[in-house]
Amino acid sequence: MKVLKWIIGLILFATFFFFNFLIYEGALLLKLINVILFSSLLVLIRVILGPTAADRIVAVDILGILIIGLTALLSIYYSESFFIDVGLIWALLSLIATLAFSKVLEGRQLDD
Repeated sequence: MKVLKWIIGLILFATFFFFNFLIYEGALLLKLINVILFSSLLVLIRVILGPTAADRIVAVDILGILIIGLTALLSIYYSESFFIDVGLIWALLSLIATLAFSKVLEGRQLDD
């Protein structure tokens, strides 16, 4: 069953990159945004189907990092600086959420 999941994932991954980089004729920045959105979709699947709570916490942390990268790319694409501010705020909130989730996973209270 694991081999089948890996083969399906590899086919899906190769298909996405084939269409994104060889067929789609947009700017490189738009292709990078597509890659981050595709990665976010895969990470969301891990958040929903993660076998353990630790896997879900790590996936939420990775999702925060991907969103920060997306805001940076959107800032470059639209030439607006407020996307960087949103990314910085998201980074701080993501750090606090990861620390809180980790404490809860250890079984401790948040005020310890």
